[in-house]
Amino acid sequence: MTLPIGFVVVLDRHTRVIDGGRALLGGFPTRLLRLTPRARRLLTGRTVAVRDAASALLADRLLEAGMANPVVHALPPNADPRYTVVVPVRDRARQLDRLLGSIERGHPVLVVDDASLRPEAVAAVAARHGAGLLALPANAGPAGARNAGLRLVTTPYVVFVDSDIVLAPDTVPTLLRHFADSRVAMAVPRITGLPAAATTWIGRYENARSSLDLGAHPAAVRPGSPVSWASTACVVARVDALAGGFDERLRVGEDVDLCWRLIENGRRVRYEPAVQAVHEHRGRLGDWLPRKAFYGTGAQPLAERHPGFIAPAVLAPWSTALVTVLLAQRRWSLPAAAAVAGVTALRIARKLHGTGHPHRLALRLTANGVVGALTQTSALLTRHWWPLTAVGCLASRRMRRAAAVAALTDIALEYRRDRAHLDPVRYGVARRLDDLAYGAGVWFSALEGRSVAALKPRINR
Repeated sequence: MTLPIGFVVVLDRHTRVIDGGRALLGGFPTRLLRLTPRARRLLTGRTVAVRDAASALLADRLLEAGMANPVVHALPPNADPRYTVVVPVRDRARQLDRLLGSIERGHPVLVVDDASLRPEAVAAVAARHGAGLLALPANAGPAGARNAGLRLVTTPYVVFVDSDIVLAPDTVPTLLRHFADSRVAMAVPRITGLPAAATTWIGRYENARSSLDLGAHPAAVRPGSPVSWASTACVVARVDALAGGFDERLRVGEDVDLCWRLIENGRRVRYEPAVQAVHEHRGRLGDWLPRKAFYGTGAQPLAERHPGFIAPAVLAPWSTALVTVLLAQRRWSLPAAAAVAGVTALRIARKLHGTGHPHRLALRLTANGVVGALTQTSALLTRHWWPLTAVGCLASRRMRRAAAVAALTDIALEYRRDRAHLDPVRYGVARRLDDLAYGAGVWFSALEGRSVAALKPRINR
């Protein structure tokens, strides 16, 4: 069995139990799973506990569909929890000292000095904490430094931690529980901001809206889902699953590439926000803005390696039609969009035939699809395609109106959700600068690679 006795999963918050418990609706992409009478007996409330081969099969299928997540604190402890901590670093002696002080004693720690300008400071910190030191003669980048450390690991698990992270005592032990599932290759915690670093308005925005923070809900990491990638700023990985390690040709996006290669190979990557790692975000505009653009430059190399996984938006044919007629901003746009949504709801209702209240469920799913399509279109206009939006605004009043609605609605919705310790005006400015910088990086990488693959939306049929 893939899952051992004692493994427990709980239905994802987006998964609905319908038709009196005879079916489940959810997952990514959304699907209807009809349960046999035997399978219904295995579902207790919203949980499935693995007691035999049948319950293991059901739990595994729910995990694979994205309809359930492990109950991490109920999972059996790892039978062989030995791990080595690998810390890639270039200078940053102060941050390294803070990190090493937060690491639990009793496990090997290897600091990989990636050609620091002041190697003696890094060596002194490593020695003070009893950590091993591997000094690289030339700068290899994050991927190369991690790989150099990985080649020296002899334990079953490796923990990669960046020097600007602070670990909580329960982070690694909790993540190790996920490896009770033999298909799990990596597990990552939630990355939150260091409160002491949020002394500027950019720092406060980043603490509320960091690219590294993947949210408060557990998930399987997979393209096309709410958690489509995971950072390796802090990650626990199964050493025997990392054959080849990181792609050393990548100076950005190497963590996304590794996640997606593992998924392509049938492995699982788990995101576990029950535990956290604290990250010292950039708080100065002059440091923060170039970093956002740098992240964007990873889009084109990732598009070359994983053409089926990367897209600035993923739409269905019906939602593409709906968005198109709304952007036309004609008198007939709203009636046409309503007609598209109505036909879609009827088609979904037919697929849900045999369940209780199929039309009500279909309307709910269609409404969710409309919101998702509008949200993604807003992101295209203000983030990935903003250079085209800017040119369009010069020539078209309709484009100016669409861009204004997208930008202001996005700020209003995200500000309410993020609850940033920042006034709406500065939050809005930071939000737009974030999008402009990232989008500029995407366009730079597209021009450099002479390809628009990273800018093309995907239409899923």
